[in-house]
Parts: sequence; structure tokens; C-alpha cells
Amino acid sequence: MQTKNIDSNWKKSLYRLPFFLLAILMAWSVESCSDDYDEVEIAMGEPVSLSVSNSEVTLTQKQADSEAIKFIWTTGTNMGTGSSISYTLEIDRAGNDFASAISYNMGKGIYQKSFTHKELNTMLMNQLGVSGNTDAEIEVRITASVAAEGVEAQQATSTLIAFTYKPVSETLYLIGDATPNGWSADEATPLTQKASDPTSFTYSGALSAGELKFITEQGQFMPSYNKGADDNTLVFRTEDTQPDDKFLIEEGGIYAIELNLVDLTISIEKQEGPAYEVLYMVGDATPNGWDIANAVEMTQNPDNLFQFTWEGVLTTGEFKIPVNRNSDWGQDMFMPEPDDPTKAFLHEGGTDGDYKWVIESENYYYITLDLSDNSISIEPFNLYMVGSAGPSGWDIGNATELTQDPDNWYIFTYEGPMNAGEFKFPVNQNSDWGQDMYMRDPSDATKMYRHIGGEDDDNKWTIPAGEEGDYILTLNVQDLTIDIQKQ
Repeated sequence: MQTKNIDSNWKKSLYRLPFFLLAILMAWSVESCSDDYDEVEIAMGEPVSLSVSNSEVTLTQKQADSEAIKFIWTTGTNMGTGSSISYTLEIDRAGNDFASAISYNMGKGIYQKSFTHKELNTMLMNQLGVSGNTDAEIEVRITASVAAEGVEAQQATSTLIAFTYKPVSETLYLIGDATPNGWSADEATPLTQKASDPTSFTYSGALSAGELKFITEQGQFMPSYNKGADDNTLVFRTEDTQPDDKFLIEEGGIYAIELNLVDLTISIEKQEGPAYEVLYMVGDATPNGWDIANAVEMTQNPDNLFQFTWEGVLTTGEFKIPVNRNSDWGQDMFMPEPDDPTKAFLHEGGTDGDYKWVIESENYYYITLDLSDNSISIEPFNLYMVGSAGPSGWDIGNATELTQDPDNWYIFTYEGPMNAGEFKFPVNQNSDWGQDMYMRDPSDATKMYRHIGGEDDDNKWTIPAGEEGDYILTLNVQDLTIDIQKQ
């Protein structure tokens, strides 16, 4: 019995031995690692640094939207804390010690910022007080802030020389008795700013015999750009005491104008005009049918003599476009291209071929024939609802389209929810808000009138608070009536 007990205790001691050895090994390992740790140096990284894409930059409005300068900085160091780093960029005039600096909070993970010619020029002039057409020394500073207590922010600076420009107007208008709207500054004709060069403007359209000059803002006769030393030179006029010389258009017609407000150059060139001053529509789809002696006259666009328009009701049938009302039917006519009815060609009178545009359903149509490219658009009348009371709100680009009665083109309906608010009915979804609209008759809410785009009137129907719900709206654009029924 005693021998068994000794043997049993000996076995238990053997079992404990590996754990004892393991503990010794672990203690030795920890001590060894501790010694190694004291000898390792953790790389902290380099402090933040800043560089500039150009040490000198000449800003120009001709390149307004192009990149002028780029500031680039390194990540900096978080001093081994593992904390994030955020960056602040500051720009000020040199020698000001960033006392009135323009500051940009760049956040985290952003290591560069660029400025266009326009952005940098605007900032320097409007915020830092640099005059136009002046060179200025600019100082830039980047600050890297570590999101850990006790870690100081790092900063780096750089400088550059910037030469500013004095901006010219970004809008320009034609004015004068040679222009479409005469001497009215309020209705002066706008020119088109070139996308490739915002200091250049163009105009293409009709001019009458007379004089013209250019103003920068509708309603304001000053400042203006007038004729300079010759027909190809502009002069900037800012005071009444300065000469008021104008450009002379000797003969009416289609003209192309291009000018540059920085170079003060201009070209005015007469273009080849259309061969016709009047065109007509004939056919059983038109109001006067095939009575060519009374063919419907189209309207020549005074601002673009190549365009001829007509609007009105066309019935199911056909039509073509003669150049006169001669009853012998031997005249030239514009007809649709056989393979593409959106294109017209001039059919020579007396030759084979008799093509016509087809109207499949009665409706009110807008027709535009453009002889500059022989294109034709035939757009049916549509009606939309816009306003805070409607499903689409004031988002005219997504205005709610009304349903047209297939048997009565002039009847339109809307059936659906209406909110408390206002509403009216544009004839298209153009976002310029300059289109015609059907509006509430101020003296009778059951009647309406056609508002002409651009006029001042703005009469709307109203759904009162508490009257929200489903409605049926029925409009008759022929009788100019509206029926509003809550369901």
C-alpha cells in the first residue's frame, strides 16, 4: 500500500513538470521581448511639407475655367499615435503673417487643392484686396492637426507670384436702330458668350440698316462698348463725356458678329440670306385646304430670317409648302425627304415627285421650317401643370403632363391628388420659365387666358388649406374654361 502511494505521487509530479517548464519559458520570453522592444525605434514619418505647381502664374479671363494653380502637401506625421490627421490651407498676401488669410478646411485624406484662373483671381481681388492687372506675392500655409492630445500641429509654407486681371463683363447686349429691339435698353438683344473663351461673344441674326453698339447690362446704357478707331476696334465707354461712336449697318440682312472684350476687337460680316421672304402651307390638313390661292402664310422670324413658323389647328390629312400662291401649281415647293420627314427639300416645279407631310390626328401644332439646314419640326400642342398644389411642385422640368382627349384636341384633363397651394398650366417643360401658360382669369376662376411668355402677369389657381385631396381638372383651351372638381 505504501509503495502504491509513492508511485502515485511520483506520477502526479511528472504531470506537473511540463506546466512548470512552460511557465519558465514564458517568463524568459517576456523578458527577452521586453529587452528587444527597448531597442526598436518606431518611424515617426516626416513633418508636413507644401509645394506649389507654379511659382509664378499669370491669370487670364480667357482661361477662366482652366486650372491656374495647384497646392500639394504631404501626409505629415501623427507621431506614432495612430490618430488621424486633418488639414487646413490658408492663403494671404506675403508679409501679412496670415492675419487676414482665406482659410480652407480640407478635412482628412485630402492632399491637394487647385484653383481655376477665375477662382484665384476673384479671391485675390475680392477677399485679399489685390487690384486688377497687378502682380502680388502670395503666401500659402498648410497646417496638419493630429487628433491626439499633446501632439503639436505641423505647418509648412510656400510662396508664389500671381498677376491678376481686371474682369470684363460676362454678359453683353446689342442696342441700336439696326438691332431687333431698337434703342430699348430694357429689351436689348443678348449676345452668346463663347464656351471656349468667356471674353468673346457672338451674334448671328437679322440686322436692319442703322447703327448699333453694345451694353453690358439690360436696362443700363452705361458702360458700353462703342466703335473705336476703325470698324474692327472696340472702345470701352464709361462716361457721357466720352465719344459715343457707333457701328453702321448700311444694308439690312443676316449678319454674324464676333467680338472680344479683352482684345477690344470686333468683326461684323454680312451673311448670305435665305432665298425667300415668305412661304405658305397648302393641303387638306391646313385651314384653307388645297385652295393654293389662299394658302396659309408662314411667319418669317425677324431674329433669324432662315426660320419660318406657323401655329394653329391642323386636321387629319397632308400638307406641303409652296413658295408662292400661284394657282397653276407649277411653282417650287418644299416637301419632305422621302426617307426622313424631319428634313425638307426644294422640289422644282413641274418635275416628278409629290411628297407631303402627313398629319395623323387633329391637334394644335407648332411648325418651324429652318432653311439654314432644311430641317422642319412639327410639334403637337401639349399642356402641363406646375405649382405647389401639383404632384411635381415647382419643378417645371418635370411638370405633370395633362391627358389630351383623343377626339377633341382642345380638351385636357388631370385626375389625381392635389395639395394645398397654387398651380398653373405651361405649354412645355422648358426650365427658362419664358413659355406661354394658361392662367386664371382674375375676374372668374372658372375661366382662363393664355399668358404670353415674358409678360409680367402671374395669376394662379389655389387649393385652400384643408381642401387637399383627389381632384379632376378639365380644361378647354378653345373656350378658355376650366372645371375643378374635388372627388
